[in-house]
Amino acid sequence: MLSRRAAGTALSALIAVGLGQSAAFAGGGKVVCEQGFCRVVADDTTTTPGSGGGNGKQASDSGGSAKPKCLDSNVGNYEVPCHLKGFGDWANGHNCYYQVANPQPPAGDPRWEGHSQADGAVYDAYCPDNPNMTSQFFAQPPNGGGPRVDPRTLALEAVKKMRLLGPDIASPRAAGRYTVGVPMWMWVNQDATTYGPQSATASAGAVTVTATAKVSKIVWQMGDGSTVTCTGPGTVYQGSDGMADSPTCGHRYTTTSAGAGGTFQLTATSTWAIDWQVNGRGETGQLTEVRQSQVQVAVGELQAVGS
Repeated sequence: MLSRRAAGTALSALIAVGLGQSAAFAGGGKVVCEQGFCRVVADDTTTTPGSGGGNGKQASDSGGSAKPKCLDSNVGNYEVPCHLKGFGDWANGHNCYYQVANPQPPAGDPRWEGHSQADGAVYDAYCPDNPNMTSQFFAQPPNGGGPRVDPRTLALEAVKKMRLLGPDIASPRAAGRYTVGVPMWMWVNQDATTYGPQSATASAGAVTVTATAKVSKIVWQMGDGSTVTCTGPGTVYQGSDGMADSPTCGHRYTTTSAGAGGTFQLTATSTWAIDWQVNGRGETGQLTEVRQSQVQVAVGELQAVGS
């Protein structure tokens, strides 16, 4: 890989080389001089798509290629590699290679040109025609520097790193037997994978997004046609609660499950609210995911003895 200092030194040293001549470069590439201009052509470059593999040639409008070319307009539209390893991607019009500076400069650094991280990013610059240009601020990636990083897309990538499961139903229990008219208390066990919170990050270039997920509600479909929405995990039943209704999440069945094959299929659907933010910036947003769990509930009638 060629260092910026080595590349700049080579260009300066060979500025007087004649037209069409080339010289070996210690970094593994060579310096090619055409039209009175010298540039480094490294062995590890990736040439312009559709350019026929030629590095450092005069661009032609008759090539018939529909793919975009990378051109140095300061030197008669001299065609250059679109990507130079260690230097980044060429930006037509700017006549420089750019890559996102990693790490980004600290706040107040002159390279921000008076801006902040909320405004964009600082890019390392390698400009063969202007060796004094070593960095530049851009609100959006320069032409050829790749698409703008969408923080929502990064948030989705962060969510993929999480393990978000359906509710861990503690009550009603699959092995339990419940009675028509008697209050049923519903609640779930809580951990990072079934209730939250849990967090993950994803990065692209200078942008890092942190996403944090937590269950915001659980919708219980009771199997008898009833639906109960609970905004919390529910309240654990204690024997001292007697026949009281749950203060947060409960239901009373009015029919037995005999007509449903012996059990009602209860489905609990959790909604995961996912808040994301761009680290060091003011951008925020929210995503949602849903997960389900099921349990079979047997509901019978209270049997009375005598009259």
